[in-house]
Amino acid sequence: MQDSIIQCIEDIEKQILEVDATGQGVEQAVDALGLSCMQLSSAGVVALLDMLKDGITPVNNDIISAMLGICEAHKKFFFALGGLLAGSADALAKIKKAPSAPAIEESEEDAAKAFEEPPTAEAEAEPEEKAPEAKADEDEDKGKADARPETKTSTSAIASIRVATDRLDRVIELVGKLMVTYAVIAQGGATNMSQMASSLRELDNVISRLQQEVNAIRLVPLKQIFMPMHRLVKSLSQKIGKKLDFDVKGDDLALDKTIVESLNEPLVHLLRNAVDHGLEDPEGRKAAGKSDTGTVTLSAWRKGDSAFIQVRDDGRGLDPDRILAKALEKGLAEPDKEYETSEILQFVLQSGFSTAEKITDVSGRGVGMDAVVNAIKVTLDGDVEIESELGKGAAFTIIIPLDRSANEGIVDALVCKVGGDTFIMPSRDVVEIYMPRHNDVVQLPDGRETVDVRGEIHSLLRLADLLELTPEIDNIEMAQAIVVRVGDYKGAILVDEVLRQQQVVITGFTVPVEQIFHIPILGYGMMGESDALVIDAEEMIQQFQERIAETAQASLT
Repeated sequence: MQDSIIQCIEDIEKQILEVDATGQGVEQAVDALGLSCMQLSSAGVVALLDMLKDGITPVNNDIISAMLGICEAHKKFFFALGGLLAGSADALAKIKKAPSAPAIEESEEDAAKAFEEPPTAEAEAEPEEKAPEAKADEDEDKGKADARPETKTSTSAIASIRVATDRLDRVIELVGKLMVTYAVIAQGGATNMSQMASSLRELDNVISRLQQEVNAIRLVPLKQIFMPMHRLVKSLSQKIGKKLDFDVKGDDLALDKTIVESLNEPLVHLLRNAVDHGLEDPEGRKAAGKSDTGTVTLSAWRKGDSAFIQVRDDGRGLDPDRILAKALEKGLAEPDKEYETSEILQFVLQSGFSTAEKITDVSGRGVGMDAVVNAIKVTLDGDVEIESELGKGAAFTIIIPLDRSANEGIVDALVCKVGGDTFIMPSRDVVEIYMPRHNDVVQLPDGRETVDVRGEIHSLLRLADLLELTPEIDNIEMAQAIVVRVGDYKGAILVDEVLRQQQVVITGFTVPVEQIFHIPILGYGMMGESDALVIDAEEMIQQFQERIAETAQASLT
């Protein structure tokens, strides 16, 4: 039911965007919004709707924004109803008796206001500035650029996925084969070893195909997050008085739902920066010999085992000289070092870095960019590339490896032992396994340890100490170090022994363990014959860095 409502509203949004692009189909869009069936008390609004449908009044940006605003009000209204009707009749009676339900009341009031009077462009732009994914930009625009952004995005999860019936039929068929193969193995016993081996091979084949089908079911088209970007860009451009065409390409590309969820906040940052700081105002574009209407392009494509999402604008571009001067001023660049242009452009991704001459209430190139980097590199193990030509525009390309496993599901992992207990380390974070020697390990004055892995120095993290266990192996030359990479940071995690590599099924805890115990555990891993806790390398390194910061702060005081 909820999916059908969302699909209907998305279809209406497409109609409105087509009206904006072509100027045709206004009457159908008005009818789809239900405005033709409403009894309106304002004769002026009725006359405006009639003139719109007759083609007398031309379609402008204010009207398009108002129509998109009504779509948003429809969503809030239906979600509010869904929240009321989700429970039983008793739950509904309790909600009615309750003093207030702030979220529902707000949604119903917003919906009522939208039906009574279409919002103006200014009113439409304001909620975008208060959206959750834009809060980091607001804080930094008010002079809080030194605040450290969260390393994990706070985007809302995708609650449902549309699945084709033929794909579900294939899953059911594979489950049936799985049951039959299991029955053959169970009935055959150990009497016929050749038949047992053949059945096990078939079982492995069916499980692999079933895993592929389940992974394909998790795929979500990018249009789920690309579609709301139309309204964001249009609202921002109207608020700051810039003319632009917003072009979207490749929104039919389907990626894993965890990737799509994590992309929302970085794209909001990049688009806000492109509209506010990337594009010149109409007068500036004319002075530069350009059309007064700029272009912002959001595109996505897949090449090999990587997905590429790019935000490109045809604005003023990035000035390497100004960026390098600012980097030197902030102490980010070395005065005596020669930098390539590509290296200089990467400075805009540093925390709090901005070359904007004035702070606006929208963004500045560089404001919020460190949040983009954290979301892409840490959460998705991806990268951000920057291309720019001064006076011609800039492009920010997000590159995401598609072979990265999700936090839950079937993943490749290392099974290791620490202090007599078994733990699982997802292979996605592992670079290599190394057996250190005594001479490779150095203890620093503050108590930390480093290890030299083939000429590269890494922090040494003893997993037994972190989990308050007693290691079974005291001689470090008999232990093993698992070198992991999280974003740009590498560390060596010392364990007693790495037993093997295999596929495991990771599931989350049924209780909020991470809120009760501050330990780097991702979930529970099932290996068939036994189960084990799954190490969260990202959380472990973050805790390690926090401990370093606390130690440094204590030494200063």
